[in-house]
Amino acid sequence: MKKRISILALCLLGLAACQTTTTVLDVDKPKYLGKDYAYSDLKAVTEKMISSIVSNQPIANRNDKPVLMIAGISNRTDEHIDTGAIAEKLTTGLTQTHKVRFVNKEARDKIAKEISYQKGGMVAAETKVKIGKQAGAEYVMTGSISSILSEEGRGVRLKEKSIRYYKVNMELTDINTNIVEWSEEHEFAREESKPFIGW
Repeated sequence: MKKRISILALCLLGLAACQTTTTVLDVDKPKYLGKDYAYSDLKAVTEKMISSIVSNQPIANRNDKPVLMIAGISNRTDEHIDTGAIAEKLTTGLTQTHKVRFVNKEARDKIAKEISYQKGGMVAAETKVKIGKQAGAEYVMTGSISSILSEEGRGVRLKEKSIRYYKVNMELTDINTNIVEWSEEHEFAREESKPFIGW
């Protein structure tokens, strides 16, 4: 009888251990589950870039809110990293500083269709947009994220160790001159240690 109760208790304990739980996290506190790129990195990278761009030339001493465009951030890692999320976070953060403005590159086709529609005679003359009033970008922002993975060599050991290093680089180029007027990089690395046996 005791043996049956023990087996039943072990089964119930096993089922309880397999239950899924959900916890609300504070996104302002770093949280890492491994060596790979995480949401905490997205926050750290964009915060550093925003702080650097508004406190350095050519933006720091301007009061006329120059117009920027993010032309793309390339992912040179072997991971899936949402570079669009980096661009969005940079746009939001920089806009909130009230030091720069952005051309909405992603909405250009939709805007062009709306202008075409308005020119078709279906819209009242007093509410039609005026052609040739769109702002052009003065600076183009580009960037890249790259990584290097280092793994411990073969040997007798109980744990497997690996280090992943990341470098994020951003540049601001003057469209008129094609000169890079600002550049910043952010580096970080994490070590992961996991046992060969376990789950």
